Amino acid sequence: MSDNDSGDWKDTTIDAAEAAAHPEVASEVARIRQLRQSIDNVDMAVVALLAERFKYTSQVGVLKARAGFAPADHQREAYQIERLRRLAVEAGLDPEIAEIYREFVVTEAKKRHQRIADAGGDPGVLDVFA
Repeated sequence: MSDNDSGDWKDTTIDAAEAAAHPEVASEVARIRQLRQSIDNVDMAVVALLAERFKYTSQVGVLKARAGFAPADHQREAYQIERLRRLAVEAGLDPEIAEIYREFVVTEAKKRHQRIADAGGDPGVLDVFA
């Protein structure tokens, strides 16, 4: 079992000889691989959902620009803070993680809304393919 950079921990890879000598470790390595595949699948879904979310926020940005509204909507942000924290608690997730997520998406959405407003309501190529 290979050492990693810290020297204290082992990598999660073993060769056939190690697997034969340590079947219990081979079983754990196989389970780690399965879990990592699940993690990769979730990451793929999260990225796809973020893309979908930003498609909707771009549409909101276009409508705000047409109506002459500011990119920021403080009332909506306050609502989202409480809503996402509640959802996180209900899902068994640390609400601070939900807050970090909210801060990321709101900040990005506001940047996009400002770009759309500056472009006279044109979402631009990045937002079309987001």
